[in-house]
Amino acid sequence: MSNYFNKAAECMTLAEKKALQSEKLIKIVKYVYEAQKPYREKMDDIKLKPSDIKSIDDLYKLPFTEKKDLRNSYPFGMFAAPMRDITRIHASSGTTGKLTVAGSTAKDIAVWGECCARAIVAAGGSVEDIVHVCYGYGLFTGGLGLHYGAEALGATCIPASSGNTDKQLTLIKDFGATIIACTPSYAVHIAEEFAKSGSDGKQELQLRLGSVGAAPGTEALRR
Repeated sequence: MSNYFNKAAECMTLAEKKALQSEKLIKIVKYVYEAQKPYREKMDDIKLKPSDIKSIDDLYKLPFTEKKDLRNSYPFGMFAAPMRDITRIHASSGTTGKLTVAGSTAKDIAVWGECCARAIVAAGGSVEDIVHVCYGYGLFTGGLGLHYGAEALGATCIPASSGNTDKQLTLIKDFGATIIACTPSYAVHIAEEFAKSGSDGKQELQLRLGSVGAAPGTEALRR
């Protein structure tokens, strides 16, 4: 299998990509200006109109959305789609203050799944793989992205979620997982737990790839 999930999109020329990005940026800026008050106010404050955005080269003109904007508009003030079109709501843990909330439409979810499918394929994954997902599931977005990516690819997905490492080890071994998706530190922890059990995993496991993220990882940790 080639290392492309959507070859037409992933192999665009630079000129084709820039043209598509420009088209989409113009469209989304106009949409957000009309549909979302907080961002419209930010644009009005600097006297920027949607018509001033003519290509991706104008991206620098747009104001940033900051975390405080999400908190000040809690819970749904930053949504640019009506609630009837919101398929899913996710949120941060709120450990440093008010939750920051994100709403997704059905199309958002589909795009998210495709992005994750592309990432799995780019790493060497295919429909033949068994993907063990031990990112957390819930308001945190972690597990669901790789879950939908594996399903969009047509691979087999094991939604193990996080925690209960002993059970994770059993599932990884018994279900024959070939890809593991988790944080870098948890991947190392799983390896250490296999070692404690008297095995380095090499003979018992079929794992060949890791899709790790959602936390920092050094080059030493990668090795």
